[in-house]
Amino acid sequence: MGVKLPGMDSRTAIVGSTGSGKTFAGVWHLSKCDWNRRPWFLIDYKRDKLLSQLGATVIDPRKPLPVAPGLYLVQPMPDDQLVDFLWRVWSQENCGLYFDEGYMVGDRNKAFRACLTQGRSKHIQMIVLSQRPAWMDRFVFSEADFFQVFRLNDMRDYDTIQSMITVRIKERLPKYHSKWYDVGSDLGVEFGPVPSRADLLAVFKARQPRQLRTV
Repeated sequence: MGVKLPGMDSRTAIVGSTGSGKTFAGVWHLSKCDWNRRPWFLIDYKRDKLLSQLGATVIDPRKPLPVAPGLYLVQPMPDDQLVDFLWRVWSQENCGLYFDEGYMVGDRNKAFRACLTQGRSKHIQMIVLSQRPAWMDRFVFSEADFFQVFRLNDMRDYDTIQSMITVRIKERLPKYHSKWYDVGSDLGVEFGPVPSRADLLAVFKARQPRQLRTV
């Protein structure tokens, strides 16, 4: 059986400690998504340098949501602003959500949970990254279709993920390698490193060759 990658209505959880490779993996998955056909919203808590280089349009989360295809970068915001923003995403439907640090959303954000639990019917694809899965809303994992697990530093984080999947993840892997788990197929494999920063940025430039701007 071949390895299956996320589709347009899937939820993917990517976890790993700082420097493990999870951010590059998240951007690699994003490079394969359909933001040339519908809007994708990137929630950037860390003001990540790699995300800032993707050619996304920076938007004000308080304004009406864009409906045109493309990448839209949302910078950190107060919790109540994020809840309102995610409810509007949930209402708009047919879009993508990328979170560079899922535990920052909190574990009682009803709009976040609605997107996770009803995303399939509303065609909202989600990619959620975190270095501390033990602190995340468990709906991220209970609703996930795919897991990608890099090195973690705290056994509580390993235990959180291990309780959700059937493949063993605690053995040490080579640098930038990860465990990939397809929930539907109950299939786990080892992934090697994803492409380099330069190669990833080249893909985004080829698919969306425009300058960063603010709306």
